[in-house]
Amino acid sequence: MTAPILLFVYNRPAHTREAVESLQRNLLAAESELFVYSDGAKDETAQKDVDEVRRFVRHIVGFKNVTLVERETNCGLARNIIDGVTSVIRRYGQVIVLEDDLVVAPHFLEFMNDALDTYRDTPRVGHIQACDFTGDPTLPDTFLIKWTGSWGWATWQRAWQHFNPDGKALLEELERRKLTRAFDFNGTYGYTRMLRRQTEGKNNSWAIRWNASLFLQDILSLNVGKSLVMNNGFDGSGTNCGGGNLYRSGLYPQRLPVEKIEPIEENPAARAAYVRYYARTNSFMAKAIRRLKRTLKGDFGA
Repeated sequence: MTAPILLFVYNRPAHTREAVESLQRNLLAAESELFVYSDGAKDETAQKDVDEVRRFVRHIVGFKNVTLVERETNCGLARNIIDGVTSVIRRYGQVIVLEDDLVVAPHFLEFMNDALDTYRDTPRVGHIQACDFTGDPTLPDTFLIKWTGSWGWATWQRAWQHFNPDGKALLEELERRKLTRAFDFNGTYGYTRMLRRQTEGKNNSWAIRWNASLFLQDILSLNVGKSLVMNNGFDGSGTNCGGGNLYRSGLYPQRLPVEKIEPIEENPAARAAYVRYYARTNSFMAKAIRRLKRTLKGDFGA
C-alpha cells in the first residue's frame, strides 16, 4: 500500500499549482491518497490568495482520493503540520509530507515508498529526506545521517512518537549532554540558535524540534545525494524562506534505487560533506558577499 501524501498550503496559488502538477506527473499518484491542509487567512490581505488556493485544490484530480482540510482560522505552519501528521499517521502508520513551495521529480513517490518499505522495521532510521541542496558530488545516491531535512520528507508512526514539541526541554538536554556542537555540524550552522529562538518565541519552527527530537534519540535519516525535490520558495513569497538560490537544487529525472544500507550507522563522509557545505556558505565572509550582491540587485531583505 502506498503511503498517504500530506500537502500543506496557504496563500500561494502559483506555487501550489506547480507543486500539485509535479506530484501528478508521478506514476504512483493515481495509487496514492492525498490530504491537502489549507490554513486559514492570517488577515484580510491574505484572504484573496487563500480563497484562490482553495478554489484550485477543491478540484485536484489524478490521485486515488483527495481529502481537503480547510482550517477556519490561521493555525500557522507548525501547528498545521504537527496536527496533520499526527492525525494521519495514527491512521496509516506512515506519511509523506510536502509544503506548497516544493516541486518534486517524476520518481519522487516511488523513492519515498520504496524507502518507507525498506526501512519500515529499522527502528534507528526514523526519517526520509529526498532533497539535496549541497550539490556535493562525493555524496552517494543514498546515505544515513543524523539530521532531518524538511523539504519533502517521510516518516513512520514509530518514529513520530519521539517528536517532542517542547523546545525548551530539547534545548536543555542538548546542552546538558554537550551535544550542541555536533548538532550544529561542528559549529558551522546555527541549529542550536534556531532551537533557542523557538523557545524565545522568535520563530515557531516545528522542523527544528523534529530535528532535535530524533538527534537526541540517536535516530538517523535516509538522505539522497541526487535531489528529488526542489524548493521553489526562495522568492520572498514564503514565511520562512528568504531570497536567493543558496539552497536551490535541480531535480534528478531518473528512478533512484533504494538498497538497504548496512550497517545502520551514520555515514561520516556525508556528515563531513555537510560540514564543508555549511562552512562554505554560512561563514561571515560568505554572508557578507551574499548581502552585498543582493543590495546591488536592489534586494534589501535580511
